[in-house]
Amino acid sequence: MDARERAMRRAAELGFAYLDSLPDRHVGARAEASALLESLPSAMPEHGLDPSEVIDEVAERFDPGIVAVTGPRYFGFVIGGALPAAAAADWLTGAWGQNAALHALSPAAAAAEEVAGRWMLDLLGLPATASIGLPTGAGLGNAVGLAAGRHAVLARAGWDVEARGLYSAPEIGVVIGADAHATLLTALQYLGLGRDRVIRVPVDDQGRMRADEARSAIADHSGPLLVAIQAGNVNTGAFDPAAEVADALAGHANAWLHVDGAFGLWAATSPQLRHLVDGVDRADSWSTDAHKWLNVGYDCGFVAVRDPEAHRAAMAMSASYLMRSEQRENWEWVLDSSRRARGFVLYAALRSLGRTGVQALVERCCALASRIADRLRDADGVEVLNDVVLNQVLVRFGDDDTSTRDVIGRVQADGTAWMGGTIWQGVAAMRISVSNWSTTEADADRTVDAILRCAAEARQSA
Repeated sequence: MDARERAMRRAAELGFAYLDSLPDRHVGARAEASALLESLPSAMPEHGLDPSEVIDEVAERFDPGIVAVTGPRYFGFVIGGALPAAAAADWLTGAWGQNAALHALSPAAAAAEEVAGRWMLDLLGLPATASIGLPTGAGLGNAVGLAAGRHAVLARAGWDVEARGLYSAPEIGVVIGADAHATLLTALQYLGLGRDRVIRVPVDDQGRMRADEARSAIADHSGPLLVAIQAGNVNTGAFDPAAEVADALAGHANAWLHVDGAFGLWAATSPQLRHLVDGVDRADSWSTDAHKWLNVGYDCGFVAVRDPEAHRAAMAMSASYLMRSEQRENWEWVLDSSRRARGFVLYAALRSLGRTGVQALVERCCALASRIADRLRDADGVEVLNDVVLNQVLVRFGDDDTSTRDVIGRVQADGTAWMGGTIWQGVAAMRISVSNWSTTEADADRTVDAILRCAAEARQSA
């Protein structure tokens, strides 16, 4: 057995040991980065180690700082786990080491990305003729979708933004919801459209864009216009009124509608949830994550654009050495070129679940979120702040910020489960996001028991 095989087999052994520990592992990290740094060499070593020794060192020294995000009781940041087929395909992808930028570099990566992308369009109810790309996540997917929109609305106004930039370009109006996700603002920053000059449409008590205010904002702009709506508020799970916004845009001469659907877009896969995305298919571009609810592991986003020419014009580059072919060139549809072959893992996840498996995964997580909310709602001193329409639950304890933050800190330290905090409409709240394929009713109940135990301890110590 050579050094490479010894190292890879050892990594597999350690990986299995970690996965086996997940049902009972302390969910949060047990050490801060500063503590981990003390155990690591401060200077660059003069001589290297055998690869298998390096793997042992990595596992031992970094393990205390590992957060069990792939475990069944991690409920923070809408982070999914890794399906068995996806995790295995990810290991295989690492062994293959394919650069997914060019067809010439990996015809396999090009084919995997294309077929998995077509399956995604079908699953999410998006136009079969749309172009697709696999960015790192929905955040950069937002940037890609809005870049295609920027190209389209300025091209209609007679301006080539890729060649001439935004200097002296026709001004683009941008309309978003007041509770839009931070990555949407970052995308506008990347594209030179600015975070502070946008029109922010007021929202209701669930964070949904108000349809009447959206219509008014759209009517005020006759020039090039980008509108971005949200499918799945990051705190409440609520959806902007896509159909009403699309109706308001129907009479506009030069507009583009983008959907930030990082996790909410997956409601389209379920007959019982599909009403939440009514009208979303009328948009011009869509962004979501596969590494959230689909549980493919990091990093894998998905972006689709109704107008492939606008999409490609906004993203494509050219150089004589790139050997462009008539086959799919993955770099023409996203911001990054040399990159990991995400298509293999996406293909594996979709192939292992099938349509019915994806539906079951989404519906099960939503049912578990409701189960958690129902038990917490019935407890003394606990308030559920949102309408639980999807997989998000917002909780407040003792009707004050200090108590709520105290309970969150106690739950994180307890280690049974992990969820983070947020500020929702001016008050502190615990945010519970159910999106892991392996979470069961027993995990949900165990989590609620831990939360209520910590809440009781907080009351006693107050």
